[in-house]
Amino acid sequence: MSTDPRVLYIDDDAGIRRLAARALARRGYQVTLADGGAEGLALATAEPFDLVAVDHYMPGMDGLETLARLAALPSPPPVVYVTGSDEGRIAVAALKAGAADYVVKTVGEDFFDLLAAIFAQVLDASRLSREKALAEEALRASNARLEALLGEVNHRVANSLQLVSAMVRLQASGVADPAARAALEDTQRRIGAIAQVHRRLYSANDVESVDMRDYLGSLIEELSETLSSDSAPHRLRLAADPIRLPTDRAVSLGVIVTELVTNACKYAYPGSGGEVRVALTRLDDAFFLLAVEDDGCGMPAEAAPKGTGLGTRIIRSMAQSLQAAVEYEPCERGVRAVLRGAVG
Repeated sequence: MSTDPRVLYIDDDAGIRRLAARALARRGYQVTLADGGAEGLALATAEPFDLVAVDHYMPGMDGLETLARLAALPSPPPVVYVTGSDEGRIAVAALKAGAADYVVKTVGEDFFDLLAAIFAQVLDASRLSREKALAEEALRASNARLEALLGEVNHRVANSLQLVSAMVRLQASGVADPAARAALEDTQRRIGAIAQVHRRLYSANDVESVDMRDYLGSLIEELSETLSSDSAPHRLRLAADPIRLPTDRAVSLGVIVTELVTNACKYAYPGSGGEVRVALTRLDDAFFLLAVEDDGCGMPAEAAPKGTGLGTRIIRSMAQSLQAAVEYEPCERGVRAVLRGAVG
């Protein structure tokens, strides 16, 4: 079976059609002839062609109208526009209407040499365009598969962390020692902060970054349920700008918020409840400011960490992963902890 390119040559001049058929056949093309725009359009609709050549001056349906009809086909072939006039406006009009190239018709073999050379260029460009489209489609399909796989991984990680959290909760419920129970409950909250990130990634279109306002809103809601009680009702308030952070930075910031809020609820209001405020503010395109503050009893300067000190070490470690540090700013009452970090 011949692999020569299939060309449809549309021209109302029978003599030119015959010459074109013989000349292009010698140059390696399979040529089908049409005596006008209507016949050419019918042939192009009925069978595929690698390329179509269209003459400009034709009665009835002229070259530009034929070009427009060809361009409207479901899979339009590339078109080379052939005109007996060297007027630039005709070439410009043809190119604007979708022609891949044009050639001015002349008498002699030079015209067919030029025509064959333009055909070769247009066919090469068309092949490259198809290969590019196929490569882009394959890349899109690959990216979609990878995103689906990553989403499934995040879903499974979130479920696994939820299972671990449930196990820790069961363990805490069976522990008699209050300090041990409190430590297990803190561990459960830390696991919950990480699980929240993976739940966000599973349900979002973007699997590489986290909407911090949405994430912190859910995290604060969970912390409010676990840290507030009838005897010590804590009001946790959040004000967050719409900031997206990469996944690893979101996890670090979520753990820091969990530790700071937990500390405030434990130590700021001994024997009672109170308000804890969390604010995430965009300073500029590159940096954000996290602030966690309360109106409680305050923290003496250079005071040693209360409890086991594990929370303080976790905060320091998570802040280091953000190339930042948590600082405690002076205030009239309570404690205000701040962290300035980079968005990216």
